[in-house]
Amino acid sequence: MPYLLTGAGPGELFLVRNVGAFVPPYDQSQGFHGTAAAIEFAVLNLEVRRIIVCGHSHCGAVRALYGEVPAAAQNLVRWLELGREAVLPVAEPGPEVLRRTEQRAIVLQLERLMNYPMVRERVESGTLTLHGWYYVIEDGEVHVFDVGLGGFIPASQAEHAGTGPYLHQARLPLDGSGVPAAED
Repeated sequence: MPYLLTGAGPGELFLVRNVGAFVPPYDQSQGFHGTAAAIEFAVLNLEVRRIIVCGHSHCGAVRALYGEVPAAAQNLVRWLELGREAVLPVAEPGPEVLRRTEQRAIVLQLERLMNYPMVRERVESGTLTLHGWYYVIEDGEVHVFDVGLGGFIPASQAEHAGTGPYLHQARLPLDGSGVPAAED
């Protein structure tokens, strides 16, 4: 419930909700791409100043990345591939692995947003910032991706919670999966 987390009123937030909070790649292919269209509309038409990728604990999409999806769910199978890079190489994912994967998936989406030319242009010009939020449902607490630390911390402790995984247009050290290393 983004309105509850932010205290925003009706119409103050432009929301895009989808399975896993995944961002499709900017590939300019023909077809119906609701999330990509929403990103373009938000940046180019609404001229939003912030994009927040908000994931949460106990995410069913992340759990599905480690399990089986019904064969009849062909669109879901393809959609979940957008989070595949966040998966850790473990046989059986426990709570800590799932938490880390949920957070890695958020950072992966921030990285993917930077491939949208209109997003990159505005981030680099300082008119748009990217933010990664991780809502810990059981604690009712938002953790934010802090670019200075390269990991998620409680929002109340964050000093550098804008520009996604980018700090002064420089990239942070990456872990083996190609996303900034998450907190331990």
